[in-house]
Amino acid sequence: MSSPRSWICDGVPKDGKEYPNSSGPHAPQENYGPDCVICGLPKEAMQPGKTKVSGNDVGKPPLVPIAVAIALMLLVGGGGWWYVSQQNKNETDGNSTVGISVNPLAIVSDTAVNARLISQGEKILLTGGRNFQEKTAAAALFAQGDWNGAIREYQLAANRDPNDPEAKIYLNNAKAKESGNPVGMAVVAPITPRVNEAKEVLRGVAQYQEEYNRQLPNRLLEVVVVNEEQASIADSLAQDIINAPLNVLGVLGHGVSNDSRQAMRSYEQNNLAVLSPLNTAIANSNVKTISIDKTKVLLRSYQQQVGETLANYAAQTYSPAAAAVFYNSDIGYSQEMKDEFAKALSQKGGKIVKEIDVTVSGFEAASAIREARQAGANVAYLALTRNKVDIAIALAKANNNQLKLLGADELYNPTILVKGGEDIDGLVLAVPWRWRKDDPFARDATDLWQGRVSWRTATTYDATQALVDAISQHPGDRAAISQALNQGITLKKTATEFNIFNDIPLVKAVSGTAGPSGSKHQFDAI
Repeated sequence: MSSPRSWICDGVPKDGKEYPNSSGPHAPQENYGPDCVICGLPKEAMQPGKTKVSGNDVGKPPLVPIAVAIALMLLVGGGGWWYVSQQNKNETDGNSTVGISVNPLAIVSDTAVNARLISQGEKILLTGGRNFQEKTAAAALFAQGDWNGAIREYQLAANRDPNDPEAKIYLNNAKAKESGNPVGMAVVAPITPRVNEAKEVLRGVAQYQEEYNRQLPNRLLEVVVVNEEQASIADSLAQDIINAPLNVLGVLGHGVSNDSRQAMRSYEQNNLAVLSPLNTAIANSNVKTISIDKTKVLLRSYQQQVGETLANYAAQTYSPAAAAVFYNSDIGYSQEMKDEFAKALSQKGGKIVKEIDVTVSGFEAASAIREARQAGANVAYLALTRNKVDIAIALAKANNNQLKLLGADELYNPTILVKGGEDIDGLVLAVPWRWRKDDPFARDATDLWQGRVSWRTATTYDATQALVDAISQHPGDRAAISQALNQGITLKKTATEFNIFNDIPLVKAVSGTAGPSGSKHQFDAI
């Protein structure tokens, strides 16, 4: 029997009224607040109104949904904390999933193994910066459950540094908590090892969260920020998210490592949707996820297109194109990019005249460039991964603008613009998105962040929108959300208006003032 404080909702109004903001029918849900945690219907909507009944129904009691959840209310101090255990239908194999403890006001890090790496606003993960004092004060208030105080201080932090995505996310999280019935998602970003990339990812999430919550939906979006301090803990972080007392309904992030693959398998096994570079295809206005077992095909398709795009550019620049390829053999992604470029260049009538592994003992940039030129190269493809950016800069300096430098998305970062200086002038990169002044998304993002954003921000914005659309269509149902993303979500407003598997944009490093702080260069579209 249900507690006297609880009430049951199945998403179908019983009072004869219409609720246009409700998300529709769902499995019976036991609630303790004024609104249903799944569909948002108010408690009174479940109270039968005066309706006409047929003769066969006269004298019969109204049908009452049977609860499929067992609830336990815990009162702590003056605030109410509630946990609802519910069974969600596994739409993949027809079996029921393990019960999920649901508390809209929960702090995920309270029960997480990796508590120090997870925050909804109760701790600061992006330390330093000119607004750190305001953020610290806001975090203390958030941790105490003082949502209005946290809103006030996070607003001050966001105003003080408009370029800080963490402040904006936590500001909107505090507003979502204050509303009493937020809907949750998580974003996993490499804050400790690659803080600039992490900020670019968080900006995409923060921008869509702010746009979504500004529309005053029935349930405001709350984002759990997770710091993937090192790849080896990816699956441990996934377990914290999966088992969180806040019902996290989807995840963005992780990388392309084997550890990330294991994390994604864990998400799949628990019917929790995840969008990552490994499993997400963004084509025109459609975002679609695929099974982890098929991700190698997706990644290889992207690598092939990058290789073809850069080979085509090289062949158009030089006839014939003769390329030296620099790669790091310690990471398979680098070798695969090298191989795809070599294959595509051969088909364009060019050739690889030198392959140089930058990880070999005794590697020296100046000697390597000299060897490339002696071999007859007129192009140097830097098929290096993000952990070799310093080597890419050293090669650019040693090159002294003699060979045409090419690269891919791994080299698209502020460091190469700041430290590369004049030596990276003319560097051409193939990336999933390019900033253009006539692009509505780029214009909005520039206004919000007071500066240009990267392809990581654009693609994350689209992925966040797709995930939230799926959540809105299937509130509270992890399996249905995953299935919707597997089938594909069509976006109404998209940042990536092209198909990255058929059309990889090119950007070039040029002199300008729109780059990161400390740089006199920026990446412009070709």
